[in-house]
Amino acid sequence: MEDMKYYINFALIIAMLAIGSLNAAAQKTPSTVKAAAAAVNTDDGTDDERYKIGFQDVIDVQVFRHPELNIKIKVNSEGTIILFRLDKPIVAVCKTERQLGVDIENAYRVSYLKDPKVNVTITEQNSQPISVIGAVEHAGRYPVQKRMHLLEILALAGGPNKEAGTRLVVARAGNSASCRDGKVREADPSIPDNVPLMKYKIRDIQEGKATLLMEPGDIVSVLPADTVYVYGSVVDPGQILVRDPITLTQALATSKGLKSSADKRFVRIMRQKPDSLERDEIPFNLKDIEKGKTKDPYLEPNDIVAVSKDPKKAFLDGFTKALTAGLPTLISRGVTF
Repeated sequence: MEDMKYYINFALIIAMLAIGSLNAAAQKTPSTVKAAAAAVNTDDGTDDERYKIGFQDVIDVQVFRHPELNIKIKVNSEGTIILFRLDKPIVAVCKTERQLGVDIENAYRVSYLKDPKVNVTITEQNSQPISVIGAVEHAGRYPVQKRMHLLEILALAGGPNKEAGTRLVVARAGNSASCRDGKVREADPSIPDNVPLMKYKIRDIQEGKATLLMEPGDIVSVLPADTVYVYGSVVDPGQILVRDPITLTQALATSKGLKSSADKRFVRIMRQKPDSLERDEIPFNLKDIEKGKTKDPYLEPNDIVAVSKDPKKAFLDGFTKALTAGLPTLISRGVTF
């Protein structure tokens, strides 16, 4: 009997503890639910980074427990969509999927459904592509799903290919409308229809020295290898394809070096002036570069390097060549020295 009483008392204690735990949980549940709901409804500020619906995008609207209201629809030229059982169109452009879903819920709640739950998914992004052309691995149109920088777009296109040079150009062509602060900003017809061009060095973009936040409709053109020209008193004059930054002395080395008649004291770089056909003439002394007194300058696309002759060296070279060319004739005639 004593054992039986012990087990009964133990069971009662366990039951009382369980009831106390349930009561405590019941008291905490409302605040816990409120906290969870607050966490769900908290605006983390990421909407600015998400894709905004645009003209001609195709979206899929799913209304839970009401399959008759489900629809896949394209955003029309006015930026709106027309849904079942709603008298007025819903503005879709410049909204994220979540924002449009909330607007549709509110519209249905007014006159048709008590507590609608709507999910919106973008199935086709047709409004805001960025195009990448030129010397890249995978040229094409890339939909913008978030705010992206130029380096990210280059990475999507596989980066510059073996034909690429050192430069790229971004054409800000724009589109029919863009989003600012959640609203559509229409193109201003009073503004001249000029396409801004922005020029960058690929290495600066890759090394983070320069960046650009992309906009819908941008066109990125990776230019092919640049060309510089070397002529004058060099062994192999002609054009040089430049796929990496190249200095003056590197260009001369690519031309197989200087002739013996070259004047190291007077080498010129002829550089085209911006927006002009004229060129500036920049003189350099190779001896100063060799001694470290002057920095070895980097060449720019379409630079012309001219290496002058030293008149004294040229005369001596000519005399030596003439003398050397005459030796076989003299020897054949039996002339001795």
